[in-house]
Amino acid sequence: MGPQVKIHSTTVLALRHKDGAVMAGDGQVTLGDTVVKHGARKVRRMYHGRVLAGFAGATADAFTLFERLETKLEQYNGNLKRAAVELAKDWRTDRVLRRLEAMLIAMDRSDCFIISGTGDVIEPDDGVAAIGSGAPYALAAARALIKHSQLSPREIVEEAMKIAASICIYTNREFVIEEL
Repeated sequence: MGPQVKIHSTTVLALRHKDGAVMAGDGQVTLGDTVVKHGARKVRRMYHGRVLAGFAGATADAFTLFERLETKLEQYNGNLKRAAVELAKDWRTDRVLRRLEAMLIAMDRSDCFIISGTGDVIEPDDGVAAIGSGAPYALAAARALIKHSQLSPREIVEEAMKIAASICIYTNREFVIEEL
């Protein structure tokens, strides 16, 4: 068997600003140096539409994590903070889960967390979080737009994602945007 092909894809950006909570993900999936899908849906609504979650990484792994997060949200009556911490614990300690190659952002109207397989549950200081290959570009653009514009939260996310797509070769302009 040849060398393992690394899968690159995604920019997911979450923003809580003013009275808005918005998350966007691009649609590009690449395998090696080839784009294999343009319209992947990497952002979804959970827990009766009150939680948004987005993933970066291997798709099958992300679906497993989405299911686990949804189960935790049900178990803890929509308490995102508790669900995120419990998911991170399971992810870090479970032999099967800890092999998963993905990251998640989960947010509701009051909280936003980056969740990783190393047990990290990171709450951004400023209500802006990003994951994936285009994360640094989207994050920087969103922070600048918050500080230097009067754009709405959705407009900030759209513009920041466009900037990331113009820089990151693993990010396209086929965005899925969800708002709470």
